[in-house]
Amino acid sequence: MATFDFDLVVIGGGSGGVRAARIAAGHGARVALAEEHLLGGTCVIRGCVPKKLFVYGSHFAEDLRDARRFGWRVPTPEFDWITLRDNVLSEVMRLEGLYRQTLGNAGVTIYGQRATLSGEHEVTLDDGTVLTAAKILIATGARPALPPIPGTDLGITSNEVFHIDHLPERIIITGGGYIANEFAGIFNKLGSKVTLLNRTSTMLRGYDEQIRDRLIQISTLKGIDIRFEAQIERIEKADDASLNVMIANGEEIPTDCVLFATGRLPNSAGMGLEDLGVEFDPVGAIVVDERFRTAVPSIFAVGDVINRVQLTPVAIREGHAFADTEFGGKPRSVDYDCIPSAVFSHPPLAAVGLTEAQAREQFGGAKIYTSDFRPMRNVLADRNERALYKMVCHPETHRVLGLHMIGPDAPEILQAAAVAVKAGLTKDAFDDTVALHPSMAEELVLMR
Repeated sequence: MATFDFDLVVIGGGSGGVRAARIAAGHGARVALAEEHLLGGTCVIRGCVPKKLFVYGSHFAEDLRDARRFGWRVPTPEFDWITLRDNVLSEVMRLEGLYRQTLGNAGVTIYGQRATLSGEHEVTLDDGTVLTAAKILIATGARPALPPIPGTDLGITSNEVFHIDHLPERIIITGGGYIANEFAGIFNKLGSKVTLLNRTSTMLRGYDEQIRDRLIQISTLKGIDIRFEAQIERIEKADDASLNVMIANGEEIPTDCVLFATGRLPNSAGMGLEDLGVEFDPVGAIVVDERFRTAVPSIFAVGDVINRVQLTPVAIREGHAFADTEFGGKPRSVDYDCIPSAVFSHPPLAAVGLTEAQAREQFGGAKIYTSDFRPMRNVLADRNERALYKMVCHPETHRVLGLHMIGPDAPEILQAAAVAVKAGLTKDAFDDTVALHPSMAEELVLMR
């Protein structure tokens, strides 16, 4: 048998790669991990974690205003971007250190360099070091996609937004997905004038239409300028260092910052995979089977680079399943059905299962139940913002096919409810459950 330096070399230190490395090492494998940046990947370093902390920070704008209605004498608040930015980045570095410590405790050898494949069992680091391994796992994630227009270098992406030196007075965000809507809410609450440009007529594709429409309505009332079918043609720098954004209808919009949130592409190029016979789909995602094997028997891939579901918990499950299957003697696959998701907009929305349109298409009909209400806190705060919960059921069996929510704490509430949907419970099971009063979550068992 061939002798290798390691049983497994993981390229990429994000959620999927770290989990795979740690679990494989726990099964007794000799594991190395190469990461050219910081450990934690998109989620910890430039995605979920810093984004959620910015969401928390921006919520204080409403919280401080609402506090006055609850009897608190709150002086006029002042916001300091640098304080929030630096505290968030400090937390990111703390978490990065914990990832490094966890891998070290598990016995994983960490190489802080870029790695490319120089053979089916061989990885070459930037300094020329060659590592051999029985198996190689690609977990390099994805990167922001940029439109092919003049002036893209004048804008930023979600990679850079957490590092900017000041809060822009005006910001244009281009995109219609969760990243665009989340940052639109963040910058709007922090005081920026936000213009959201979506090149199509649909925002947040994949979410239920009623929930999407409610977010658009609320966002517009909060002062976010949302424009559909607005295609940017080019960006130019003005004499005063501001930017001019030209859109396809001939309009010119002045701004201080342009944030591109136009999707993400798999990080699969330039690694030597093509030369080895690894296959890719049209967007560059690595093609794998149910056990995350590529066309090359010794090379595997998990996470955003395979572009199945670009969510951190999914990458973690894929990495864990890979390690258990290949090194733990416990073959496992990942169930991609009924995955809950959320958009941390203002207010947040969350969903699991089929939308109304999907249910009607699959089953020829659907039973729909809703609760459209004003949360108690909003009533006393004198805010007219309403929450909307929606349940999609099978037209005959009444099994709950989907739950869709927009309102305060919607993601926190949905996580528990997603268990019921995954378990295949019916509307009767919800009706038979006593409400927890007073709460927003009780609306789940009161829908008619």
